[in-house]
Amino acid sequence: MSSPASALELAAAGAVDLVAAGSLEMGAHRPQDAVAIAALLPAGTPVYVNHLPRHRLAQSLEAIAALRAAGLEPVPHIAARRIAGRGELEAFLRAAGVRKALVLGGDEPAALGPYADGAALIRTGLLEESGVREIGLPGYPEGHPRIPQMALEQAFSEKLALAAGHGLSAYVVTQFCFAPARILEYCASLARYCGSRIADCNVVGVHLFSFGGVTASAAWMNRIIATRGSG
Repeated sequence: MSSPASALELAAAGAVDLVAAGSLEMGAHRPQDAVAIAALLPAGTPVYVNHLPRHRLAQSLEAIAALRAAGLEPVPHIAARRIAGRGELEAFLRAAGVRKALVLGGDEPAALGPYADGAALIRTGLLEESGVREIGLPGYPEGHPRIPQMALEQAFSEKLALAAGHGLSAYVVTQFCFAPARILEYCASLARYCGSRIADCNVVGVHLFSFGGVTASAAWMNRIIATRGSG
């Protein structure tokens, strides 16, 4: 039986591993942050580039290129309801040249173009044709203010099936949440989608929403990772 001290040490080591395998989000309009955060993070750390209502997809290309040049892995947000048409999506994916993307619906009252949700983006076939191999799907530990829970679950199941049909691996990125217990409950609920793969279908790492403070967030990750092996 483990002592309280050893249990705490194991928990601390697990937290370090989650941060070391984690990711964070940066603003599409801040490509200059790439060099600063690359100095603080392990090479290849995934950095998500947001797609806000006021920005077109192409406006994130500079940040994507800066992250790649700095040795990090750029992962763009692609918000379906903010895309004007197939041409915009195709041109962006061709120019971005990314392996992973976070596929979102986008909280817009009406779609700007033909894509009403993330499933519609997957159906285009453009993701895999452009070299994308993995897609992140949004998870909602605290639910969604405008979408019923059953609709969320149905949409999630549909997107998993579509991803598999298009040869895309899928994983979940949860929305920011201030209730740790809800995150744990949500992650536990995902085991029903894993079938016989429960052993390797688990939480991979933490994802930080930096809210404009990406360098400070990277510095925090750096401090946590630096404690590995220091105990």
